[in-house]
Amino acid sequence: MNVKELKLTAEKNRKRLVEVVYAAKAGHIGGDLSCLNVMTALYFHTMQGLDPKNPKAAERDRFVLSKGHCVEALYVTLEAKGFLAPEVLDTLGKFGSVLSGHPTIEVPGIEVNSGALGHGLSIGVGMAIAAKMDKKQWKTYVMMGDGEQGEGSIYEAAMAGHKYQLDNLVAIIDRNHLQISGNTEDVMPIDSVKERWSAFGWDVIEMNGDSMEDIVRTLDAIDYNNGKPHLLVSNTTKGRGVSFMEGIAKWHHGVLNEEQCKEAVAEIEKRIEELKN
Repeated sequence: MNVKELKLTAEKNRKRLVEVVYAAKAGHIGGDLSCLNVMTALYFHTMQGLDPKNPKAAERDRFVLSKGHCVEALYVTLEAKGFLAPEVLDTLGKFGSVLSGHPTIEVPGIEVNSGALGHGLSIGVGMAIAAKMDKKQWKTYVMMGDGEQGEGSIYEAAMAGHKYQLDNLVAIIDRNHLQISGNTEDVMPIDSVKERWSAFGWDVIEMNGDSMEDIVRTLDAIDYNNGKPHLLVSNTTKGRGVSFMEGIAKWHHGVLNEEQCKEAVAEIEKRIEELKN
């Protein structure tokens, strides 16, 4: 997909996300929206070997959603990619649904159960080591939250990633500056992210995660043969794409009412129509 097509796909996914979270009456919509652009670019531009008819294809790239509470963004992306049928996604929040509030391997296209924050990067390191040992070319991508950076296990994984020269591993921090209890720099400061991860021996690149152009440019520029694991600091806006949610902490786990859902959908539909022209 080119950038315009990726933007259109992201907006369609954003609309679907708002609708399913509203119907489920639950979800971490603020963080869903901030990471959705990057997730769309990964699944529709960067990641290789993804086959809805064969979700466990041996040579597929792997994706781990470490910030598992934002699973709704992953669900709509998997639906758009053909892994999830619309009638299955519509069961989100209903009794007996295969879809949980965090990723589970019962769902086609999901690699690992996640959501206990701080675990995803360690799993990703293991996957990347396995690919190196087997001399395989597939890559591993791990999406983390910025509030999650307070977990000590992340830095153990960071050291291991450097030691084993995992240039087939890409970690992404969704840097929206807001976690459930407020601004990250008030709760547990993590700046400067770039200097911190560079000191661990990682190849660190900052990008504008709200800009599809910059996301694609950054992903395309990764050097998978430089002997270093890669960290993308994706600077984003909590609630991106719904104006009344943007940059507001309460939407970390906010629930839309009917009027808010209609307003959000109308705003997104306007952008969809503009992108179609």
